[in-house]
Amino acid sequence: MQLSRRQWLGGAAVALATAPQFKVLAAPKPIVVTPEKFGAVGDGVTNDTAAFVKMAEFVAHHGGAQIVLRPTTYIVGRQSNSGTFNAYTYAFAPQPILTLDGCTGAIIIQGNGAKLRCADGLRFGTFDPVTGQPTSHQLPYTQWGEQAAPYDAMIKIQNCTGDVYIDNLELDGNVAGLKVGGPYGDTGWQLPGDGIQLLNNHGDEQISRVYSHHHARDGVYLQALPGRATSTALKEVTSEYNTRQGCSLVAGSNFSFENCRFNHTGRAGLMSAPAAGVDLEAESGSIRTIKFSDCEFSNNVGVGLLADSGDTEDVTLDQCRFIGTTAWSAWPKKPAFRFRNCQFVGSVVHPFTDPDPERATKFSNCSFVDDPSLSPTGQVYSPGEAIVNMAESYNVLFDGCQFDLKFASLLPWSWHAQYNNCTMSQAASTSSHPAGTYTGVCTINGNVDLYGIVVAGDVTINGQLMPRTA
Repeated sequence: MQLSRRQWLGGAAVALATAPQFKVLAAPKPIVVTPEKFGAVGDGVTNDTAAFVKMAEFVAHHGGAQIVLRPTTYIVGRQSNSGTFNAYTYAFAPQPILTLDGCTGAIIIQGNGAKLRCADGLRFGTFDPVTGQPTSHQLPYTQWGEQAAPYDAMIKIQNCTGDVYIDNLELDGNVAGLKVGGPYGDTGWQLPGDGIQLLNNHGDEQISRVYSHHHARDGVYLQALPGRATSTALKEVTSEYNTRQGCSLVAGSNFSFENCRFNHTGRAGLMSAPAAGVDLEAESGSIRTIKFSDCEFSNNVGVGLLADSGDTEDVTLDQCRFIGTTAWSAWPKKPAFRFRNCQFVGSVVHPFTDPDPERATKFSNCSFVDDPSLSPTGQVYSPGEAIVNMAESYNVLFDGCQFDLKFASLLPWSWHAQYNNCTMSQAASTSSHPAGTYTGVCTINGNVDLYGIVVAGDVTINGQLMPRTA
């Protein structure tokens, strides 16, 4: 659902009154700066990139600061072009906006409802550096010399040792206002253009009440140091209508997401795979100890929550909602994923199966439905197929779960899953195959083929109590 700016930001007075209480910082108190001190206008028309760059240089020189923005619109984003072909550089290179590297003190960005909006007319994709016209190449294409990106990230904080806080801010990538050139990479437009990047910082990080949307790549990009003692928390963050991901998490541990929304990826006219709500892709290091609570993953072109590559483990999701409209609602193909009190609208695929029950995926008190009225588009993925597709499914556990399939979806397809105290029904006439071991009290209604199941509890199928086999 697209929320209005008023709903997300409100007035400055409300923002200040309800701002989260940051921890007490060690003396000396941070320097307070504003972009206006460096020449920013903030009128929604003037390009204020130069002022943000000067402010960032000042903050970096002093090792950190408290950056205070006004409840207004700042236009940002600038590119450089030499006008000649260079096989080692961009054709239209993204210039920094608010980039901080190696700061030793705290960095506080107090948004107060401000909006950073990407300038119209910036290039994204591949272009001739001389004529400025779009080029086109068969993918995969990874040669240098023709790339263009509007910015690396609107806010980029890396290699810093102090704590980082970002609060009450809108980051508008304005993807509709970009000049789009040819695709680049293996698929789509794999070029920079993120809302926020937090990379390899040593202190605690918190992002709260941020609306990051319509970016050329990701709304949020996170990478942390392995084995760190600090943590990163996202609270009330909405990241939607971005081109590649709502959030990419590529390395690190101790991340928490509370009351966040990762929706509509790839729905703003430009899409790059995997087009997920959240992609847990451990491409820069292992990923451990991730927690999501009261989060939503809805109507993404790709998977709502994707975990399929790299060393990822130990992810807990509590009271989250997954809505797959054109792709799977979740793809948790990594060890130790635990879903608790979650709702799935649309099919789930590839729960992790393992001889060790502690590593296999666990669903506790979750509901699985195929009701179009619960989808923002009226679509539910994928009609006529299993609501959970598991293949072998060793030790995948459904504990106290409900499957209420009133339309075309089928009950889970499994061979060796564990079903404990589950209620299962399907309206579709096609036969389903939720085979596995049944314990506790389970009820199944619908056309099911339970060849090979192990009945170790009370299992009633279409009104008939089944004899125990174990």
